[in-house]
Amino acid sequence: MEQEKRLAGRLALVTGATRGIGRAVACAYAREGAHLILVGRTTGALEEVDDEIRALGGTATLLTLNLKNQDKIDALGPTIFQRWEKLDILVGNAGVLGPLSPLGHVTAEAWSEVMDINLTANWRLIRTLDPLLRRSDAGRAIFVTSGAAVSRPAYWGPYAVSKAALEALVQTYAHEVQNTPIRANLVNPGPTRTAMRAKAFPGEDPATLRTPEEITPTFVRLAEPSLVENGKVFDIKTGAVR
Repeated sequence: MEQEKRLAGRLALVTGATRGIGRAVACAYAREGAHLILVGRTTGALEEVDDEIRALGGTATLLTLNLKNQDKIDALGPTIFQRWEKLDILVGNAGVLGPLSPLGHVTAEAWSEVMDINLTANWRLIRTLDPLLRRSDAGRAIFVTSGAAVSRPAYWGPYAVSKAALEALVQTYAHEVQNTPIRANLVNPGPTRTAMRAKAFPGEDPATLRTPEEITPTFVRLAEPSLVENGKVFDIKTGAVR
């Protein structure tokens, strides 16, 4: 007898779904029976992921959206409500690295872009999708953080600040929903073989890193209706939960 899929019948929205961790999580959710709403900047890249999901026997809805376009984020909730009336899983994965330079050399434009994508876009996602997550029997919100949120290394200012603020945002939301069926958590993937990692550490051998596919089990577990943890940060490299 075929094992029951862990996310059968669930509706999951994933941002940054066209590559790296977002793509891997979307495919893992599809394998587990979820219907995906894939959010990405380019239609062609979304269609490639859709092809992968179809090959896995899954289904997806494609949404071309640049998270810099914040008014479009605000329209997500009403749009999804019209079609499905609820949302079971939100994965706020999209992020940018920004400049790696002394704080005094960071331009206002670069600072704003990192905050807009890594922090404000996720707040807007929570704001527009919270009513839909509340209509689910087990709403799940999962966001991607970084060790830089805690270590705050020199020259990583915009990125580290945005991720530290993201953790504060999601943990605040977790406190607000603790008496509802929603659970909101964060994942720190650790060093992972992605384009962002290659940009940050150009001399590193990518073969020494985990692939995005290897870290998806944590994302699947945090999306399951049976999850009880709330407001936690799951560190994949160390296995620690804080």
